[in-house]
Amino acid sequence: MSFKLQEYIEPDFSMNGFVNAPDAVLMPCPRDMAAPDNYHATSIFPEYFKIKGKWLLAEESRMDCLPVYEDGKIHIREFRNLVKGDLVVTGRSEDCEEGIYVHSHCFHQEAYDVDKSFSFRQGRSRETGFSCDYDFLYELMEHEKKNGNILWVLGPACAFDQEARLAFSQLVSNGYVDALLAGNALATHDLEAGYLGTALGADIYNQRHHYNGHYNHIDTINKVNQHGSIKEFIEKEDIKDGIIYSCVKNDIPFVLNGSIRDDGPLPEVLEHTYIGQDTMRKYIRKATTVIGMATTLHTIATGNMTPVFRVMPDGTKRPVYFYVVDTAEFAVNKLSDRGSLGSKGIVTNVQDFVINLCKGLCPK
Repeated sequence: MSFKLQEYIEPDFSMNGFVNAPDAVLMPCPRDMAAPDNYHATSIFPEYFKIKGKWLLAEESRMDCLPVYEDGKIHIREFRNLVKGDLVVTGRSEDCEEGIYVHSHCFHQEAYDVDKSFSFRQGRSRETGFSCDYDFLYELMEHEKKNGNILWVLGPACAFDQEARLAFSQLVSNGYVDALLAGNALATHDLEAGYLGTALGADIYNQRHHYNGHYNHIDTINKVNQHGSIKEFIEKEDIKDGIIYSCVKNDIPFVLNGSIRDDGPLPEVLEHTYIGQDTMRKYIRKATTVIGMATTLHTIATGNMTPVFRVMPDGTKRPVYFYVVDTAEFAVNKLSDRGSLGSKGIVTNVQDFVINLCKGLCPK
């Protein structure tokens, strides 16, 4: 069966609710970083605003931000980026009453002729079978390789196993990675593995601890800083494999965000929170599929900046697919609890997940 994207359902603006709706009320920001009272905050769904009698779509939306009317378009801005005088849409209703329409049922869903009043195993847990998810992912990734943009969000556990590192490298070299979001730890442990054969001092194949291995990650960071950049470190220390190595060699952009518990950090790590967030959003704006693995908070941060839809360069609208992979049921369900209702969880070891994905996608 050939893969087919869910079809976007355009609102019928000829219906009375849209025709009779008033224009949205625009109010100026009283000062920088401050919205007017009764501001409208955006969601993950497509949102339309009636301005001068015309319904305008906010084409690049994200959760918990503000619609600003400027130059005939609706722009979505974070509170911190508001400037005094910006015209913000006000109103808290979502069904045309105030010139605001939140299009929550925007894609055709697969119909199931099942009575859901009572049934077992409706949630996603360690008991859930994921064979169907893998089959769908194989088709989705093949489609996205040619037609979309695949963004990965990786936690440090993704670098703790040699086979998993090699599998992800194959995904990179075969065109299934368009950008990578991570932190200091993922890059450090992956580079440590390529440099010293360990991650946090433990062998990446047999998991045995090396003598004084607790020095290995900070030795790696120090050596990278001696060379001045990750790229120079890879070249001068003759690193031959790994996640970051593959991104550098294949010109795949990666964004490393800092945290308060980082060692070092590596020179490419963005230490300012909002510079990091803005840089992440640069790549999130392009993403049509997002896969977050073993990093709950980083995945939630990405999810909060990812709408359920994407407006393509030709003007068509398509869904954004979002997967969360972790061994903990709490982690895979957390994102939907934080408002990213379109995310789908897979409860499994991330090393097994990336190896299985590689086996299904990459030629031997």
